[in-house]
Amino acid sequence: METTPKRKTRTRVLLKNITINIICYSFALLYLYAATNKLIAFDDLQLQMSKSPIITDFAPFLVWFVPALEILIAMLFFIGLFIERTILLGLYAAFTLMCFFTVYIVAIISFSDSVPCSCGGIIEEFSWQEHLVFNVVFIVLGVVGIVLQKKF
Repeated sequence: METTPKRKTRTRVLLKNITINIICYSFALLYLYAATNKLIAFDDLQLQMSKSPIITDFAPFLVWFVPALEILIAMLFFIGLFIERTILLGLYAAFTLMCFFTVYIVAIISFSDSVPCSCGGIIEEFSWQEHLVFNVVFIVLGVVGIVLQKKF
């Protein structure tokens, strides 16, 4: 039995859809997990952010803003179940936030001796280099998701 062009197109669309969903829900779970851990250990987060040589002045704002933003981004993906255009917005937001986190990590690695990670949970156990690799993987996933969603 030969596959028809119509069947190939449907298969391609299905694979794109599955890939986009995996990427979106990976970001959603990551950001919900990170935000939850930050809020559960709020006092630790506040202390760790205040010790950062880069964000010390902004720590009182960021301690609330970052978890709230992570939750908002995760919600964009869940809203995408009902309003599809929020998926692309969520992908752009998740990608952008991950880029900011990565720039921060590169700055810490380059200019600081030892700064505690304020991520929370198991991610907090990563070395800065492992954290950098983790973030780069999610940045690549974000790019792939954006490209696929724009074509979709």
